[in-house]
Amino acid sequence: METRSRITILLIVIAIFFNCQSENESPSFGKLIFEFGHQINGVDVRYDQLIYENAAGNVYEITNIQWFMSDITLVNKNGNEFLLEGDDWIHYIDTDIPETQIWEIDQDIPTGEYVSIRFTFGIKGEKNIPNRFTDPPESNMLWPYHMGGDEGGYHYMKLNGFWRSLNLERTPFNFHIGVGQIYNDQGEVIEFVQNWFEKEIPSSSFSMPAEKTVRIAFKMNIENWFKNPHEYDHNQYGGKIMNNQEAMGKIKDNGIDVFSVVFLNDGENI
Repeated sequence: METRSRITILLIVIAIFFNCQSENESPSFGKLIFEFGHQINGVDVRYDQLIYENAAGNVYEITNIQWFMSDITLVNKNGNEFLLEGDDWIHYIDTDIPETQIWEIDQDIPTGEYVSIRFTFGIKGEKNIPNRFTDPPESNMLWPYHMGGDEGGYHYMKLNGFWRSLNLERTPFNFHIGVGQIYNDQGEVIEFVQNWFEKEIPSSSFSMPAEKTVRIAFKMNIENWFKNPHEYDHNQYGGKIMNNQEAMGKIKDNGIDVFSVVFLNDGENI
């Protein structure tokens, strides 16, 4: 019995020692870099060329794209969430400004296994306040106050281009989305509609090793804005939709499968 007691005590002491050692270990971290690409049918966009056709049969071209992503959340295998905060809470992407298409995250990311990446397309209403951004290019995304009120400060996205209209003219479109409006019979705004949405990226699990950098490429698959679950027709909605909640509501719904990710090795490009 005495021998068993000594063995038991020894095992308890060993367990306490290793537990204390584990608790005293410094947490380990890695770094993240996001890169952004814009594609149509799996190929990088060729801008200013009237060569694409959407699900509604509109022949179209893309001139430029500007958009916000915010509130990026990393979910680990235990279901715990790591929210990017501080200056990392939001990022602006602009196809005319190459430096906006690479985002080096300032925060240190805890090491471990992550099962998914979630983010907000646009800016949540309580954060989307007028005059948040005072300098361009972000300030150029300002949403008219009368169309969004106190929670409608900025566009979520401007996707600009041209389509071939029914009379075969090359016609500009501003495929813009932000806070929507509901109007009464007198044309007065009686309600604002939040069109931002949260998106969990499929197949976005990854490992964060200690003192290493993980590079993740976000892809916007532009053709999907026009087809699922709604077939979007420029001939129906015309070139300007900022005061058309029906059109913006379809854009919001179609965002279900617009985004995907690819994991990059150091030195690779999108």
